[in-house]
Amino acid sequence: MAGGPAAAQDSGDWVWQVTPYVWATSVSGDITPFTGAPALSFDSSFSEVLEDLDAAFFLSGYARRDRFVLLGDLSYSKSSRDGLVPPGAPASGELEQISLTLAAGHRVIEEPRVAVDVLGGVRLWRIKGKVDVPLAGVSVSPSKSFTDPILAVRANLSLAPGWSAILYGDFGGLGIGSDQTSQVLATVNYQVSDRVFLSAGYRTLSVDFSEGGTRIDATMKGPLLGATWRF
Repeated sequence: MAGGPAAAQDSGDWVWQVTPYVWATSVSGDITPFTGAPALSFDSSFSEVLEDLDAAFFLSGYARRDRFVLLGDLSYSKSSRDGLVPPGAPASGELEQISLTLAAGHRVIEEPRVAVDVLGGVRLWRIKGKVDVPLAGVSVSPSKSFTDPILAVRANLSLAPGWSAILYGDFGGLGIGSDQTSQVLATVNYQVSDRVFLSAGYRTLSVDFSEGGTRIDATMKGPLLGATWRF
């Protein structure tokens, strides 16, 4: 979701950009696999990010023609954690998520140093949780797929020659897919060349889903580094 200066395109032309990025995501929250089952709590500090993270892949894209904008983001992560469940029994858990955010919208502000887009779209989820409590003989792996509607705002700020910032936020769910989902992203971007940007920032992605006794209430957050190619 990185990008260049707000006014860096010719009127009427499509401008596309693709950003692969690494996200050192930690996980906090609770997984309840079914009604009456123990809930396993995740709570990773920043220093535990790499220890908890098992695998990750992230890719975002953005396109604009005049004031019409398109946005997409594919996110995959898998984290594991050991912990305790009442009355102190050892347990282990995993949380694997795949999310695909797709949105389209309109550029409502277009100024030399700032641009703001308002978008609407969907976030498609596939979440798999696993809880093992050996002393209780519990080993379950609930998996859920659902789609959330979202509303989003994206701002691109020109800070100085060669430097820009992206601020992005979305909110959705509303009981249609999950009970609630939200995302906040902030990056600072450096323009290496006409087509290449480097980015660093922080991202938070959360979801609160419950259905049939299964509940997954998770927040994934952490720093990110990305490289954007614009064409």
